[in-house]
Order: sequence, then structure tokens, then C-alpha cells
Amino acid sequence: MSRGRLVVLLGAAPGVGKTYAMLEEGRRLAAAGKDVVVAVVETHGRAATAALVDGLEVVPRTAVEHRGVSLTELDLDAVLTRRPAWALVDELAHTNAPGSRNGKRWQDVEELVAAGINVMSTVNVQHIESLNDVVQQITGATQRESIPDAVLRGADKVELVDLAPQSLRDRLGEGLVYPAARVDAALSNYFRLGNLTALRELALLWLADEVDSALQKYRAEHGIDSKWEARERVVVALTGGPEGETLLRRGARIAARSSGGQLLAVHVTTTDGLAEINPGVLAAQRQLVETLGGSYHQVVGEQISKALVEFARSVNATQLVIGVSRRGWLSTLLSGSGNGAAVIREAGDIDVHIVSHAAAGRRSLPRVGGALSTKRRLTGLALAVVGLPVVTWLLGLVRTDASITSDVLAFQLFVVVVALVGGIWPALVSALLAGFLLDFFFVSPLYTMTVSDPLHLVALVVFVIVAVLVSIVVDQAARRSRAAARALAESETLATVAGSVLQGQDALEALVTRMREAFRMTSVIVYDRGVALHTATDADLASPDDVETDLPLGETAHLYLRGPDLPPSDRRILEAFLSQIESALQRRSLVSEAEGMRPLAEADRLRTALLAAVGHDLRRPLAAATAAVTSLRSTEVELSAADRADLLETAEESLDGLASLVTKLLDASRLQAGVLGVSVEPTAVDEVVLGALDELGTSPGEVRLELASDLHAVSADPVLLQRVIVNLLANALRFSPDGTAPVIATSEFGGRVELRVIDAGPGIPAERRDDVFVPFQRLGDTDNTTGVGLGLALSKGFVEAMGGTLEPEDTPGGGLTMVVALPLSTTDAP
Repeated sequence: MSRGRLVVLLGAAPGVGKTYAMLEEGRRLAAAGKDVVVAVVETHGRAATAALVDGLEVVPRTAVEHRGVSLTELDLDAVLTRRPAWALVDELAHTNAPGSRNGKRWQDVEELVAAGINVMSTVNVQHIESLNDVVQQITGATQRESIPDAVLRGADKVELVDLAPQSLRDRLGEGLVYPAARVDAALSNYFRLGNLTALRELALLWLADEVDSALQKYRAEHGIDSKWEARERVVVALTGGPEGETLLRRGARIAARSSGGQLLAVHVTTTDGLAEINPGVLAAQRQLVETLGGSYHQVVGEQISKALVEFARSVNATQLVIGVSRRGWLSTLLSGSGNGAAVIREAGDIDVHIVSHAAAGRRSLPRVGGALSTKRRLTGLALAVVGLPVVTWLLGLVRTDASITSDVLAFQLFVVVVALVGGIWPALVSALLAGFLLDFFFVSPLYTMTVSDPLHLVALVVFVIVAVLVSIVVDQAARRSRAAARALAESETLATVAGSVLQGQDALEALVTRMREAFRMTSVIVYDRGVALHTATDADLASPDDVETDLPLGETAHLYLRGPDLPPSDRRILEAFLSQIESALQRRSLVSEAEGMRPLAEADRLRTALLAAVGHDLRRPLAAATAAVTSLRSTEVELSAADRADLLETAEESLDGLASLVTKLLDASRLQAGVLGVSVEPTAVDEVVLGALDELGTSPGEVRLELASDLHAVSADPVLLQRVIVNLLANALRFSPDGTAPVIATSEFGGRVELRVIDAGPGIPAERRDDVFVPFQRLGDTDNTTGVGLGLALSKGFVEAMGGTLEPEDTPGGGLTMVVALPLSTTDAP
């Protein structure tokens, strides 16, 4: 059985018209003779959307019972039995009711597609799992439902249903998305113009990335390696040299000339890993790449030019930027045309830009010598000066006319030994001295510098050349061995720093500590604006020969070093440490600024929520009271006594509700300002509970009391405590199912009295329990008659002001229990 097709309509936000577009396409398919059914559609009360369902076959939903509530979900079995050609399934990220066969609706869709049924569905960008955290940062709203990226990327077709942000706000204001009661809050929060613009950009970028992935997959499946200029991709080759910054900025300008251009930087590491690069410079260039909006890559290859071009082809690059060689003309002449010419030969249809820079042509030939220590060079030189006469004397004892070949090989072996011990300079001295001794003592005529046989002269010259070449090879091997050992030590040092950070150690602390250990410093101190941020010292390492070094870090910070003078070979890894310390300081500064902005952001969020509350919840009772008073004052309508009484009662209830709401807002502002007046005194909890019941006007049996008979008095403000109990009990009464009375229970434990308000309602997920105490939210509660979401926030503030705690717990069997814990009073209640 072949799989069905999955078509997903992607939107940036609710209300852009995904469901409408899905139903329109369903009607078009039905008109073309296709077998189409509506498996599940959420119209959200929108008349225009509901009208499109008419004329299409609808598969009835199945009912799922959960905690006494009947919920309707997609009837998967019914759709599978019906087996239409196309099934319209709305809201792909929807979470099914507990007890359903699958936890998520996208899992239902997977079954339908696997059964050969084509499915058309809808999803918003905020439900894509990889974008969940980004959307939360933009909108401040936590997304409880998500769909794995793999599911969406596995769809046969993803189409964007786009709508300009201002057009969506206009639709919202006209009541085409949400009911009028929710419009003001929506426009002030989630549907702000900036939020919608950012969400739209996220959707476009995600879809563009998906299109690009599909293009790469198509090219790979069809073996296409020629460039397709669907998007300008500029690859910049970095060598770790000083020219990298020039190349990156040139590449960024090239990419910026085309809309949607992409910048990629790549550093090719040779397989031997011994190329001399400056890790500090490379780290700084990597940071510059990210600042320019590009991405950094590192590949390994035997030939730099080949690896570079292969990478460029793998990313479908259109431009390749490389620098002019830093080698001088003599080095280029001796070693060939260099990587630039090789890249041009292999690039094919990829445009190659060779950029000149200040360091071009300034790298000289490698210096001869210096790879071995001075002690080893002196030892090799001494071996050559002392050993060659000894070898000459020994060979002279057994010399014959036919032994010239063995004599040459013996001297050759000795030169190799000298090269192994002392490196190139002692070996060169040894080779020249051996050549002189061979000519003087073993080549006819003896004891002269004259050579009678031309072949002997040729052999002598070859001997000297071979000795020199062997010396160079041995010296280079020693140089590479030392470079490899140092590279290993540097990588282990940096890996240790990275491991310390991954294990939770502060980045700056890890860098400074490891830096002191790596360079055996007496002290390492980081200063920023004259303040020591971190210090690592070891008095045991102090020495009279210690030197002090002050290195700049950015614009305001400095690194102070005290210890042995660092040799030039240590400067490379020192620059890497400096680059990482500077990055750590920048991150610390950004974190500090973010922390400083947190109170402002919180104040802005509260102000926004308060404006939304004032715009709706204060307006409603004011409008009701105004309408009642206006009707009472009207002379155009004759009102009966009963009508007047009803209007007066309406005005009184509205003004009472308004007064209560204003009181809560004032209490919230006092809590936030820390000026709430609390009068703590010995308080009998049972009396406060009875007062709360009277205030709520509960009837007998509506609330079940389980009050301890021997309860001691608590230290509390009786007025605030009664308001806490009223708030908690009002919530419990609202959410308790019919026939189940909430319970108020008290107990005493560990020097505290615990008062529990228990309900058997839907409860609150554990991960959202802290959210219930955030002002101006109701966790999705759409009942606009219940206030502005301040009750629990105020209750928690009141309890904590009295020295107690307010915590939510699960009710056994389902529901929520709010636990108020207050300290016992040292004296009894009056």
C-alpha cells in the first residue's frame, strides 16, 4: 500500500487564514471530483470559516470523557474506515484528550498517511519545536503544544499562508479572529505589531531553509555538482593569518550585494595538523564571521586547494574568496605556483576572487635550524669535531685501494648520526668536514686536495649533497615533532578549559586559573574599569626573576601577569587565551545588562497587563453602572418601581465590583512597592474561615469544613488572612465539578498551622504552578467575569507578608490543593 501525501499550510500566527485556505482547497478538490472529507476543523466561532464547511462531508467526532467532562476529538477509526482520497485535519500540533489512542493529532495524521490517505493540515510557526523558545522570547507566551521538526520537514508540501502584520491586526480589530471581549488584550499582548513582524520573519526563514534543504537533496539525488545560483553563497578561505579580516569583510560585501546572500568562512586543517596558525587570530576571525551574520566551518584535507573547492561545491557556493599568498617570490619559485593557482584550476564554474592585502608576499622561506635545543646542537657539533677524526683514524687502519665505497658509506652514516643528534648546522659542518677528510686521506692522490679520477670527484660531490639533504630532512622531522608535541599540549590545555566550563565552572574563572597553571605564572588578574574581576595566584611560584606584563582586553579591561617571561613560542596560545577571556568578559557584560533590564521588562509587562485590564475589566463595570444610572435619570421612559430597583441593584453590583477591582489593583501596587500595611496579631483560624464563608455567602453544604478542634492561634493579620481564604475558596468553588463540594481543612505541624483549600477540579500541570502566581494572567481562563488575574498573586503576597507560605499541591484523585502555612503565635488569640 502506497503512502498518502501530507500537505501542511503554515502560518505565522492565529488568524492568518490557514483553516479558511484549507477549506477552500478542499472545496476545489471536491469540485474536481476528488473524494474529500472534513475529519476535524476548528472554526473558533468564525462564521466565514464555518460557512465553507457546508457542502463538504464531515466525519463526526468521537467523544472522550475526562474527569466528568466530555471532549470531542478526531475519530481516527471512522476516517480509516471511510478511506477518503483527501482528509482535512485542522491544527496539526493539537494535543488529544487523555484516553485517546494517540497523544498528539500529528500522530493521528501519521496513521492516516501510512494508510494511503492524503491529508491536508494546518500549523502555526510557534508550534514548531525548534522555534518554541524563540517564539517565547519574542511574545512572552509559553507554547504548550509543539510538533517535531522532522514531522513537518517530512511533509510532501509545506505552503505558507501569509498575511501582513497590520492586516492581521485589522482583522483582529474587526472581530474576525477572536470575540470582541478578547480583542483588546490580544492586540496589547501577543498580537503586537513587532511580535507579528518577528513571527512572520520566522515563518519565512523556516520555509526558505526548508526550500533550500529540498534543493540540496534534489541536487544530491540527481548527482548535480554544478552551481545553481538560486542564492548567492560566498565562501571565504581563512588561513589563520592576519589577512583573514580583510577577506571576511570583502566576502560580506559581496554577499550583501544580492538579496539573501549567505556568507560562509572555512578553515582547512591539513591531515598532519602541523600547519603553523595563530589560534588567537583564528578565534577573533570566527567571532567576526558571526558578527557579520555568517557561519564558520572547519574541514580537514590533505590538499588545501582540493578540500576548499570540495567544501564550496558541497554548499552550492557561487563565489570563493581567497587571499594573495603571503610567501615571497623566492619561496613561490621553489615550491610551485601555490594554492591560489590550484584553487582556480579546480574551481570550475565557481567564481574565484583573489584579494590582495597588506601581508601579501611578506612570508620568507622557512628559517634553517632552531628546531632543536642549543644543548643538542652543541652536542652534535662536538660529536662532529671529535668523532670525525676518530672515524678517519679507524678507517685508515683498514684502508685498501678497493675500500673507498665502504669509506664513503661509513662517513655518510656518521653524518646521519650527527644530524640526528644536533640538527642541521652540526650536520652541515660534519658533511663538509667529512668531505675534506675523504678527499685528503682516502682519495688518490693521498694527502692532497687533488682528485685524480673524475668519478671520485663526482662521488665526493654527491656525498656532500646527500649529507646536506639528509641533514635538512632530519631537522625538519625534529621541527615537526616538536610542533606536534606543542600542538598536543596546547589542545590539551584548551580542552581542559572547555571541560571546566562544561562542568559548570565560570568561564572567566576557568580561563584565568588554567592560564596561570599553563604558563606557571605567580599571579593572573583580570581588571575591568579598575576593578579586579578575578584573581589566580600561587605564592609558591614566586621568583626574583618574575616580570610584570599588562595586556589590554578590549576597550576597558586589562590582564595583569606576573611570572616568568614568556618565550615567543608561548605567544600563540597566549593570544588564544586573551581572545577567550575577552569573549567571556563580553558575555558577562551582556548578562549583567540583561539582568539590569529584567526589572524594566517586568515593569513593562505588568504595565501592559494593567493597561489591558483597565481597558476591559474596569470598563465593563463602569459601562454597566453608567447605563443603569443613565436609565434611571431618563425622562423619556416610564420606569416601574421594580425596574428602578433592578437598575439600582445593577449599579450597586457594578460599583461594588469596581471597588473590589480597584482595591486589588492598589494592593498589587503596594505589594510591588513593598509598602503594604500588615498588622500581625494572634488570630484564630476557624473564626477567619467562618468570616470568609459569610463574605462569600455560601449556603450550608456548599463547602465542607474539616477544622481541627485543638488548633492554636497563628501570627497573622486577620483581615488579610480572610481575603486570602476568600480568594482561594472562590477559585475552588468555580472549578469544583457539580456535586463535589470543596474542602477547607486545618492541621498543626512543626510549629506551623496549615490551612488547605481542596477542590476536585481540573488541577494545574506541575510545570505551570509557578505561573498561577504571576499577576494579570488566568492560564487560559476565558471567563471575563472573574477579574484580571490578581487573586492568587495577591494571596501569595499577603501570606508571605505575614511570614507564611502559599504552595499548590495535587489533590489525591485529581484537582488542586492550595496550602497556606502560617507560624504559631506565642500568645493565644483573644
